[in-house]
Formats: sequence, structure tokens, C-alpha cells
Amino acid sequence: MALPHLRPIALSLLVAFSTAHADETTLSAVNVTAKGYAATDLETPVSTTALDREEITRRGGQNLGDALRGEPGIAISNDSAQGQNPTLRGLGKDSIVLLVDGMRFNSAQPAGAIASFMSLGMAERVEVVKGGASVLYGTGALGGAINVLLPQARFTPGVGVEAGASFDSASKGMRGTAVMNASAGDHALMVGASLARIDDYKSPEGTVARTGYDSDSFIGQYRFRLDNQQQIRISAQLHKDEDVWYPGSIQRHPTNPATRTTIVHSPQQERRLLELGYSRKGSGEQPLNLDVRVYRQEMERQIYAYANWLNRDIVTNKVTFQTDGIDAKADWLVHPQHLVSFGVNVWEMTGNPDRWQAAPPNFTAFSANNPFQNAKITAVGAYVQDDMRFGKLNVLAGLRYDTVKSSADSMLNGARTTGLDGTDNAFSGSLGAIYEVSPLLRPYANYARAFRAPGMRERYESGVRGDGYFYAGSPEVEAEKADQFELGIKGASSQFVYQVAGYHNRIENYLTGQILTGAAATAACGGANASNCKKTVNLGSVTIQGFEANARWQVVSGHWLSAGYSMVRGTNNDLDEPLFQMPADEARLGWLGNVLPGVKADFTLRLVDRQDRIATRFTRGTENATAGFVTADLGATWAFAKNQSLRLAVRNLADKTYHEHQTEGLSGWEIKAPGRSVQLAWRGSF
Repeated sequence: MALPHLRPIALSLLVAFSTAHADETTLSAVNVTAKGYAATDLETPVSTTALDREEITRRGGQNLGDALRGEPGIAISNDSAQGQNPTLRGLGKDSIVLLVDGMRFNSAQPAGAIASFMSLGMAERVEVVKGGASVLYGTGALGGAINVLLPQARFTPGVGVEAGASFDSASKGMRGTAVMNASAGDHALMVGASLARIDDYKSPEGTVARTGYDSDSFIGQYRFRLDNQQQIRISAQLHKDEDVWYPGSIQRHPTNPATRTTIVHSPQQERRLLELGYSRKGSGEQPLNLDVRVYRQEMERQIYAYANWLNRDIVTNKVTFQTDGIDAKADWLVHPQHLVSFGVNVWEMTGNPDRWQAAPPNFTAFSANNPFQNAKITAVGAYVQDDMRFGKLNVLAGLRYDTVKSSADSMLNGARTTGLDGTDNAFSGSLGAIYEVSPLLRPYANYARAFRAPGMRERYESGVRGDGYFYAGSPEVEAEKADQFELGIKGASSQFVYQVAGYHNRIENYLTGQILTGAAATAACGGANASNCKKTVNLGSVTIQGFEANARWQVVSGHWLSAGYSMVRGTNNDLDEPLFQMPADEARLGWLGNVLPGVKADFTLRLVDRQDRIATRFTRGTENATAGFVTADLGATWAFAKNQSLRLAVRNLADKTYHEHQTEGLSGWEIKAPGRSVQLAWRGSF
């Protein structure tokens, strides 16, 4: 399906604001991730997205991918129902810094979604910053940053409980959450839990096997007020998934593809986090805010490869990625119109996989086949940021320096022990400005320099991944460096809010897996994998540019129309062809309105164009064009009592068969998205 008229829809958003009436009351969202402290989107010269608790619930967000799907500039790469990784402006999980309560996730997992190691059932907000964000977040933030904000202990006297439950007919999935807050005097305690039991979901073509899983999350935090300005906090998080399969990882047997396959699954995976923090709020003659935290985060996974013709696992892998970190930042109000921020981030990630593989032809004898041993990545960064206001002009400038060191005792099951150390040093910077011509017309411009040091998997891990290829790790690869320019317009009033942005991003030393053949493939991947070999390499450069727009308009009292549009174009400059796995053009139209006392209804139409701008030379014909599709969602929320609501929604109303272009898996075997689904949800507080 072709959708040639998507672009005019987006361009019309530029004209719409002229008809809206400005008002002192605006709809501008507050975002803490873009600047490192609470600031409205209208004061920020970059493109942002923020979803609050109500919006997450309305979208039926079961995970981060579900919640953000359809947002301009955001696409979803998935290999299962649980493994859904957001991509920002064409850049995937390795080029996005994912945070929970401001603390970064670190992992080197080849399958599944790092974003799945948390529950959205308890999330209060999801904030997205698009574009280079290395000044605040260091290595990896070429595409931007996503921050999931969980409940915090509040100094609200007494005991309060917020709870929710939901059911999804496509997967017969049941979820429940509860968060309790108790406070007395200078003490505050928060505890929460979220449980999920999900079966295999149904697509229009039938049940998609092995898409179910169990998931449990627990959080807790204690805060103590030293005085009116100072607090200490202790936070703990635990997330556990069981019986998770990744259908997008299916691999066909090289000599018997019709009947023999292998598929990756995780019998158990777990994330544990402990944090000790101190904060101070400045005031009066001491206008200095401080926040210091020490944390340890562990991601433990069992990753097995199941052979269908043997009815058992032929590869077992157990690994824990541990990150110890220290973050310290300060915000100094030098002048009422001049805020200086500075900070230091130090973290160390370690990993030591324990992998065993059965040898053909009988696959009965297991032997160690560890991709690497005792790998370590240590990152140290320091930054300064200056937020200045000159009348109606807001200027934001930042500078950062990072050192990232990588090492490992060995790789290739101990076959290589030398040349494994690497150090990447980089300056990052940003300079942006936004000017208020009127409340509804705020043009902005921004330049950002970002970088990404190679990850543990890219440097040291050799093995089969979800696209069916054997990847050879490369300790010699260099860090990516990106220069992004963005121009945009924002505005908001009591009836209208919009954001339009165009950007150009050039990435040097772009990291990717390149297909090898002949002697080069044998040398990199070994004789057994030479016919199916990729090696992690640096391309000379790639260019990613695009346009995105988003708007909401209250056409009459209590009735809102919304529209969004996203277009991304990626170019492999080395081969002068489209960049691999770029998302399709997409438009979104929606309505939200009061239909009865206490009842709000909503309708969302998602229009995704055919993606035929594919890499043919680089992928040697393994990237297929993806058909366009249209999906519709309909829902209603009934506030039947104080702080109590019921929601009924139908997703994929027409039971459309489709898959996203960035769905992972062997070409032609991509898993289909869920079909029509009825969702029922309750949420309340006491």
C-alpha cells in the first residue's frame, strides 16, 4: 500500500497554529531529561516527547515499545512480544541511552530488548529526548535518550495506595500493579509491585507461537529529610522474566531449512538495582542544587538455543552484566536568568559469559564456547552546561569530555588473548537557542556533537544473532562520532500545542555488521560459518536526515484532534544506497473527547507507508521491502468514582495483518503483529 499524501498532512501542521488563539495558559509539557532538571518543552531547543501515567494507560502500553509506538521520530524494532526496542530517528538500541530514574541501563545482550527489563505498569512518566544527547549522558546517546520515571517516596502524611489491573484478549494477558506510599514526619516509604502473566498472542493468521511470558517487578524507596533542604534516599528495584522466547531469532538449518530450526529463549532473566542518594535544594543566598548517587545494577540472563529436531537446547549461556556507577551533578543559579549545571559520571560494566555448545552431528557432547572472558568497560565523563535567558531568547550550551576504556582477558573461547584493550576519548558539545516570537511561534536551532564507544558485544562477542548471521567481534573498531543539526518550531496555548522539526545527522565510523565472503569470511568467522558471516566494522560515514511533526488542537470544548508525521532517510555514503533498516514514513491521526458525563472516548488511526528504500548492495539482497498498512484503535475511559476509572479499548480494530519494517528475524520469516485485541483496564487510588 502506498500512501503518497502523508507529507501534506504533516506540512499542514505548520499552518494550523495561525488559527489558534494564544492564551496565558499553555499545554507545554515538563521534561527533566532534556536539560537534566525540570524545564518546559517550550524552553528547550530540541525535540522531546513525554507520556504521563494517564497517557501510558490510554495507549495500553504493556512495554516501552507499545507505549511509544507511533510517536514521530520513534519506531520499534522487535523480535518478540516482550523484546521491543525503541529506535530514535533511525538509530537503534546501541545508539540510545536508556535510563530508569536517571540511571543508565547497560547490557550486551544479542537478543531481546534491554527496554523490557522494567515494568511500565508502575511508571509515572516516560520522557524522550531525540538527537545527540552525549553532553548529559555520555557514550551511546547518538540517537537520544529515553528515561522511564518510576514512583518516588513522597512526604504526604498518611498512607496512600495506587493500583491497577488489565486484561488483553489477544494474549489472554493479565497484569496487576500496586504502589503504596506511607509518610510520617521526616520519613517516607514507597513500595510497589507489578505482575504479568501473558500467553501466546493471536495474529490474524493465527496464534504466534512462543510469544507468552511471565514478568514480575518490585520497587521500593525510603527517604529521610535531614532538614527542609536535604534528603537521603535508598532505592531498590527487582525485575524478573520467565519463559521468554524470541521468535524473531529463528534460524534455519543450512542443509535442512525446511524442517530444522533453532530459536533463542531465556528461561529466566533478572535485573537488580540498589541506589544510595543524597540531594539538596538550594534557596536564598545558597542557590545550589546538588544530587549525588551511588548505584549497582545487575542484569542476569540465561540465553539458550533450542533445536526443534532434537527437542532440546544445544547452546546454553549464562551471564551477568554488572554496572557500578557514581553520578554527581549540581545546578547553580548564578543569576535569575542564568543557570549553570555541571556533573561527573563514572561507571564500570563487567561481563563474563558461561556458554556451552553441543557439537554436531549428534549434539550430545557439550564443550565450553565462551565468546569472551572477564570483559570490562569503564567510562569517566564530566560536563558543564549553561542555560541562559536574554529576554525572549533562551540559549543552551554544553561541553563534555569522556574516556571509555575496554578490556577482556580473552575472546573466541580463549583463542585470542592479545590486542583486546582499547581506549576512546571524545569531546561532546551542544549549542541551541529558542526564541519566543509569540506563545505559538517559537523557532529554534540546535547543533549537537555526540559519540558512541563500541560496546562489549561489538568488540568481543562472536556468534549467531537474530538475523541468522554469525557475527565476528572486532576489538579494533573505533568509536562513532556524530554531528546533528536541527531546526524546528514549537508553540502552545490553552487550545493548541505543536512541534515541528527537521534534522540532518552525519555519523563517522558508523558501526555495523558487514557481510563477508570467501577467504575473508573464513578468516573472520571460521570455516563452519564462512557461508553466513558478518563482521563488526566501521563504515566511513552515513547520513540520516528527516522531518517530524506533532500537534494537538482543542476544536471545541472537551474535544481534541491530534496529528503526527515522521519521515526518516538514511544513506550509506560508502555505497551510495539507503541505510539498512530505516523506518517507513508514518502518519498518525487521533481524536479524544468527552462523550458522556465522566466518559472520554478516543480514536487513533496509524498510517504506515510501504518501505522500499532498502539496502541491496550492503545486505546482498537480505533486506526486503515491507508493505504499508493502516491500523485503527478505539477506546473509552469511564471515571465512575473519585480516583477510580475503567477503560475499554479495541486495538487493531480491523484485524490487520502486518509487521513493522524493523521487525527482526530471517528475511521472509518476520513475526506478525497482534491482531484485533480487546483490552479492559481498571485504575484507582485510595
